[in-house]
Amino acid sequence: MLKSVPEELVSLELSLPIWSRFFSVAPLIVVGTKEADGNYDLAPKHMAMPLGWSNYFGFVCTPAHRTYQNIRREHGFTVSFPRPEQVILTSLGAAPRCEEDSKPTLAVLPTFSASVIDSVFLKDAYLFLECQLDRIVDGFGENSLIAGQIVAAYIQQQALRVSDQDDGDLLLQAPLLAYLPPGRYAKIERSFSFPFHRGFQQ
Repeated sequence: MLKSVPEELVSLELSLPIWSRFFSVAPLIVVGTKEADGNYDLAPKHMAMPLGWSNYFGFVCTPAHRTYQNIRREHGFTVSFPRPEQVILTSLGAAPRCEEDSKPTLAVLPTFSASVIDSVFLKDAYLFLECQLDRIVDGFGENSLIAGQIVAAYIQQQALRVSDQDDGDLLLQAPLLAYLPPGRYAKIERSFSFPFHRGFQQ
């Protein structure tokens, strides 16, 4: 028998996007792309995730953004996962462009070159992915899903999971940066083992 919606729930109006009405947890990444003039761009994104259990990664962007345009032209991008102490540097990547269409704040961001994709990473992040464009799926309103196949990946030694170390201790040693849309962030350093049901399979 179907039960009605509990009275204590608040119905969200769908004539506007619902995502600013509550907090959720998302990764905070920095996407690196090559500009048409040969320079590089770094832009923070939070609607990002692995695409399945194989080595694919995707994020949401809009065709109006230079990130989208660069990836469609160059067919590749990099992904840097910043550490909590890099939140200000990450924010600088979102600074608006000047009249001459440049982002002067990018000059202060420490970077290093990727090895396979023609782009750069945010230096001192903890995880780095180089992605070859697999496909772009347009039509999510004004947004698009950009999907890439990972062709190279690197991680800081202190963030690498190893069999002889407790996962809880690892996060204390190498905390994660999380974005809490629509405008907060968190440092994750305490975690608990998930109570998987017996017989659970990936």
